[in-house]
Amino acid sequence: MNVFIASEFSEPRLRPVPDQPVSDRPADAAGLKEALRTLGGGVSVITAGEGAERSGATVTSATALSVDPPRMLVSLNRSSSTWPVVERYRHFAVNVIGAAHQDIANRFAGIGGLKGPERYVGAEWTRLASGAPVLEDAVASLDCEVEEAIERHSHVIVIGRVLSIRLSGGSSLLYQNGKYHAVT
Repeated sequence: MNVFIASEFSEPRLRPVPDQPVSDRPADAAGLKEALRTLGGGVSVITAGEGAERSGATVTSATALSVDPPRMLVSLNRSSSTWPVVERYRHFAVNVIGAAHQDIANRFAGIGGLKGPERYVGAEWTRLASGAPVLEDAVASLDCEVEEAIERHSHVIVIGRVLSIRLSGGSSLLYQNGKYHAVT
């Protein structure tokens, strides 16, 4: 159901009426997390490092910063095991994953307690120009070198210069309200 909204200060527009009652939340960490859970996001696995120093994380924060020049942006928790590896090696790969990769998404999200190179077991990996690990059958992989890192609060905004791109096809996996959703 939609409701027509108009005011003297704005153009008329349709606004969806929520299925649940509206409730206000405090502007704190818990309120922000609750609000952002409603925002569906594409699932990517960020990978970096070499050998025993490989690490990675599942994120919904990977996005294009610019297409010309080609730049990616990802937000990493400063306390994660992934950020120090990205900082040291100055590279990372954004592996856009599909429905068949839910187990990989869970591993790189830390479910099951696996860390570092243990998260890479059970999948096929390769390397492109930067040397960052790339999932061979990812829907898409963007191989990046770190151009800039901006530390703010609990996270680091990492801007990567895209060095190479690999497309395998398929549909990406989405995450919303604590669940994966396959795009068909």
